[in-house]
Amino acid sequence: MTPAHGDPPPHGHGLARRVFLTLCAGAGLGAACACTPGPHRVHLRPFGGDDGRLRPEAERDAPGTADWRIRSAGPPDAVTGYTDRVSVRPGEECGLHVSTTAASFRVSAFRVGWYGGRQAHRIWTSPRIPGRTQPPPRLLSGTRTVRADWPTTLTLDTDGWPEGAYLLRLESDTGHQRYVPLIVRSAEGAGRTVLLHAPATWQAYNRWGGYSLYAGSSGAYATRSLAVSFDRPYDGDGAEKFLVYERALVVLAERLGIPLAYTTGVDVHRDPSVLYGAHTVVCLGHDEYWTPEQRAHVTRARDTGANLAFLGANTCFRRVRLEDGQGAGERTVVCYKTSYRADPYYASDPELVTTEYRSPPAADPESSLTGVLYEGYPVDAPYVVHAADHWLYDGTGVRPGDGFAHLVGVEYDRVTPATLTPGPLEITAHSPVVCAGRPSHSDSAYYVAPGGAGVFATGTMRWVEALLAGTGKLGRDHGMDARTRAFVTRTTENLLRTFARGPAARHGPPPRTNVQEVYGGTV
Repeated sequence: MTPAHGDPPPHGHGLARRVFLTLCAGAGLGAACACTPGPHRVHLRPFGGDDGRLRPEAERDAPGTADWRIRSAGPPDAVTGYTDRVSVRPGEECGLHVSTTAASFRVSAFRVGWYGGRQAHRIWTSPRIPGRTQPPPRLLSGTRTVRADWPTTLTLDTDGWPEGAYLLRLESDTGHQRYVPLIVRSAEGAGRTVLLHAPATWQAYNRWGGYSLYAGSSGAYATRSLAVSFDRPYDGDGAEKFLVYERALVVLAERLGIPLAYTTGVDVHRDPSVLYGAHTVVCLGHDEYWTPEQRAHVTRARDTGANLAFLGANTCFRRVRLEDGQGAGERTVVCYKTSYRADPYYASDPELVTTEYRSPPAADPESSLTGVLYEGYPVDAPYVVHAADHWLYDGTGVRPGDGFAHLVGVEYDRVTPATLTPGPLEITAHSPVVCAGRPSHSDSAYYVAPGGAGVFATGTMRWVEALLAGTGKLGRDHGMDARTRAFVTRTTENLLRTFARGPAARHGPPPRTNVQEVYGGTV
């Protein structure tokens, strides 16, 4: 959170996956679309499990694709686009809206995963598609919401695409590229570790068109959007938040070979069925914006035995609503933040007012779920181990007081005894920080819910980033080194492997309550 002041087909031989591309001649393309009508069909290698489902595990050791990264972004208008859904199930269609100054472009779909260390696999590539520069976006003055509302350029049929996290790479014939993220979500997560991607947070920070939930075109907080739309591209390379805060964990989890499922917070808001019987739900490095429905569904999953892992900080901090966009439901993320009294729900339904969860008119601090409370920004501090003999740290070789430079930042959480917590918990790391001149601490914490679920929160937003520390592959590691990467990687492996076995209370010791020991009578 930036603060307010800157605030498968049936199994058998010879069956192939099919991907269809429909080029849309209507809705504004007109005669510019010179390709032959009808679907373009691409045949790929067979894929699937014995029950016919598209299993992510089957992709773990498939040959990867080295050339998946963006080589040249070029000017902002060189090529950019967005999908008409944040996620699809395998086999569902998805509209792609593209604007480019080039005469033509191509689309490649890369699935992110282990792939022998190459970290992505090209699932499909389109033919060349005629390009077009789309009209400027429009601004809805009441909420200062930017919408592109471009016509559909092409339709993707994801028949045969395995569940997972995808980067659609747009490649113009001038050599410029942009990503469009897409989750091919799982229909069920029973017995699996569910990776919960955070498109609402991606969108909150998206500055495309000059407006985000943090600032308007002038850069001022006062002119920020009060609602932001998925009907526009993401700024920058098109997938910054996914690449920084989520990708490395996807790769690690797939390398471990544990059963995985994929979904998003937006999808859990709509339908929690993927959480039924899940062994674990993993919230990734920056998952700030939650609807009350999403929070209730994740809480219910915990209470019925699903372990929770919060691998970032500032999780579940903002209460949002999802409202309809043009021609599609729930394509707008609403968050009035400090202007909550102007929220239309303020008088009629305070529990839906979009502000911080801890704030009136319906205060419900996130610590009742996560065990920790968001406290501040910005910080840069060492991560200091407290309970070195905790099972989380097995094999890391750490001792009490060992530190890992720069691992705490840029936002942090702490255990706050004066606020609502879910029960006795154990502080595993207790790291001194100074934020805006005020000394405090960042805490990693572990608790077990009455239903047996284990819950772990890292207390720092840099945890997932640290999985790539010192490799040069992220482009920003904040000074974290290979030692830190090894520590975070082993700890995360311990966490995911233990949680993948089912309710943690059955597989490991209970937390050793130590909040009083650590904090005494302070808050």
